[in-house]
Amino acid sequence: MTTTVACYQAVAADKPLEPGTVERRDLRPDDIRIEIEFAGICHSDIHTVRGEWGKVNYPMVTGHEIVGRVAEIGSDVTEFKVGDRAGVGCLVDSCRECEWCKKGEENNCPNAVGTYNGIDRHDGRPTAGGYSQAIVVSEAFALHIPENLDAAAVTPLLCAGITTYSPLRTWGVTEGSKVAVVGMGGLGHVAVKLAKAMGAEVTVISQTRSKEEDGRKYGATEWIATKEDPEALKNHKGAFDVIINTVSAHIDVREYMATLRPHGAMVLLGLPTEALEVNAGNLIGGRKSLTGSNIGGIRETQEMLDFCAEHGVTAEIELINADQINEAYDRVVNSDVRYRFVIDAKTFA
Repeated sequence: MTTTVACYQAVAADKPLEPGTVERRDLRPDDIRIEIEFAGICHSDIHTVRGEWGKVNYPMVTGHEIVGRVAEIGSDVTEFKVGDRAGVGCLVDSCRECEWCKKGEENNCPNAVGTYNGIDRHDGRPTAGGYSQAIVVSEAFALHIPENLDAAAVTPLLCAGITTYSPLRTWGVTEGSKVAVVGMGGLGHVAVKLAKAMGAEVTVISQTRSKEEDGRKYGATEWIATKEDPEALKNHKGAFDVIINTVSAHIDVREYMATLRPHGAMVLLGLPTEALEVNAGNLIGGRKSLTGSNIGGIRETQEMLDFCAEHGVTAEIELINADQINEAYDRVVNSDVRYRFVIDAKTFA
């Protein structure tokens, strides 16, 4: 027997999301049921809904930034109790047996199951995400949400937070590191906050200065506006240990590689449609790296949340009702949000 809850769902690539219902399974022994309080809107949701990233199983309930309260637990659950605040990010399952799962890198598992538009390994049904009143998930893929953080503002950290935290940690950002963040949008503003909390000196590289006041408030000490000064990057040769590139626009990678110190790394988080060009010499001189990063595993995601709790880091959000989702999608595409939309899940009813 299943439980039916209200949701907002995508019915076709070229149609707006609409109210509907979704079935949630009865609890398996290791499952918890989370009554959702808040669901974040990620640009990945929009790409998927609109059929830009491959096959979609319509109707689809999207959303992989989910925060709520545990309402029920399975018989074998040990890490959560009813009433705990819990979250779900981009994954709801993996094979749990491969080398990557054993390392706590479920995100690299070849059989990882996405929170939405995936296929449940047990019953073969499509997974459905957070634009709904409740979700059932194995406790192994649920996160403990710190009570000292605002629940709505912490919601985007389930994707934007881990997507920026993981490369900062992987490439060794620490006290005194010099970090550049390219783009100050939904990912970029979180990257600035996290890098600052790690003790780094943070520079934002943006086309304009329209968000400079915000960037400095979040921890940036320098701002480079490339459209205002096309020569600006040339004045920062060998300046940075790590560059976190959050934008999906085409850029001249060679210019950015020149701003890295020896052993520095430029990490790509965005997905531009055009190929990026780089010369071997850009990497060989100074033993520099051009690399990429996605999300992290469950263990690292919990580490990120605990770090954010310790340092008071959350996302800057605009809280909306469910009937504003389609408008919010268009605004995200037009970069008209500072900086993440979060849906009040009570309004799915």
